[in-house]
Amino acid sequence: MKKSHIIGLLLIASSIVIIISMVGDASSYETFATARSADGKEYHVVGELVKAEDMYYEPEEDPNYFSFYMKDKNGEEAKVEFKGNKPQDFERSEQIVLTGRMDGEAFQASKILMKCPSKYVDDQLPGGQMEEREVKAAI
Repeated sequence: MKKSHIIGLLLIASSIVIIISMVGDASSYETFATARSADGKEYHVVGELVKAEDMYYEPEEDPNYFSFYMKDKNGEEAKVEFKGNKPQDFERSEQIVLTGRMDGEAFQASKILMKCPSKYVDDQLPGGQMEEREVKAAI
């Protein structure tokens, strides 16, 4: 075999390995029940803010702790704890996507993605899409 053939085969093999590893990390939206059943694994949980429950954020006491309650797509409600500051206009979000893991009865979020309504009705994105904001926890 020529050197170019060997190099080509190595590149193809490494590309296949990279693609397979990326597919293994891809995840779909799950529920709190699924996250509770697998300790230590991170999940994406989609839901909406439970406005009837209290949110806790006291920046004078601890600016890197924010907690609230969320209802997942199956209607299960759980407390969410986020090690970061409260995102701006959080109460206005229509949908919330959390990345994190369950710790007991509370979901420990490492990332919050909010799907917020547009500030200006006339300036909406094409197709009526909503603005998305992503907030990551301070580690």
